[in-house]
Amino acid sequence: MIKGITETSFLDWDGKIVMVLYTGVCNYRCPFCHNWELMENPERFPDKSWEEIKAFLTEHVDFLDGVCITGGEPTLEKELEHWIVRIRELGLKVKLDTNGSVPGVLDDLIEKRLLDAVAMDVKAPPDERYSGACGTDVDLDAIVQSIRLVSESGVEHEFRTTVVPTIHQIEDITDIARALSGAEKYVLQQFNPANTWDEELRKIVPYPNDVLLDMANAAKEHVKEVRVRGLR
Repeated sequence: MIKGITETSFLDWDGKIVMVLYTGVCNYRCPFCHNWELMENPERFPDKSWEEIKAFLTEHVDFLDGVCITGGEPTLEKELEHWIVRIRELGLKVKLDTNGSVPGVLDDLIEKRLLDAVAMDVKAPPDERYSGACGTDVDLDAIVQSIRLVSESGVEHEFRTTVVPTIHQIEDITDIARALSGAEKYVLQQFNPANTWDEELRKIVPYPNDVLLDMANAAKEHVKEVRVRGLR
C-alpha cells in the first residue's frame, strides 16, 4: 500500500517536478535508512487511497511532470503495475526507485514499457560486502541481474550509492563503479546521520566534500557520468 505522499518534489527526478509516493514494505534493513519508522511500524501510517492520489494529480496535471514511486521497496507491492497504469492514464510519467532485489518485476515493467525512468540503489559492491550494507542476507544474483536489466533497458536510469563512512571506502566505490561499467549515470549521495535506523550512525560525521569528489573521480574510470549529491 501507499503509506506516504510528498505532493510536490523538485529533487526526486532530475529536471522534473513530481509527486512522490512511498510504499510501506521493504526486504532490507539498511542501517543508514531514514524511512525506518515506516518500515518497522507500517500500521502507524494510514493507507493513502487512489482517490486521494488521483484527485491531487488531476488537479495539478498541468504542473507536474510525473510521479516517483519509492519506498520501502515498491517491487514488493502486488498493486505496483496497477498504480503505474493508472498514473500513466492521466498523462503523467513514472519513475521507479528500487533496490533491485526483485528483477522479475523490474523486467516485466520495462518489457511492458511502463517506466520512464529507473533509479536503482546499489548499496555496496556485489560481493560479500553487500549484505553488511543492507543489514540482511541479499541474493547477489538478483542484484547483478537488475543492474544488467536497468543498464540495457533503454530507459532513462541512474544507479546511486549513499556513501557512509563506516561502510564505504574509496575502494568500495571504485568496485561498485566497475560493476556498473556501461551504465548511463552513477550518483554518489552524501550520507545524512539524522534519524538513521542504526542509532550509532547518528554519531558519524559524513565524509568531507573533497573525499566524495575524489571517490567520484575514481568512479569515472568505469562510468562516464558520475555526480555527487548533497555536498555540504
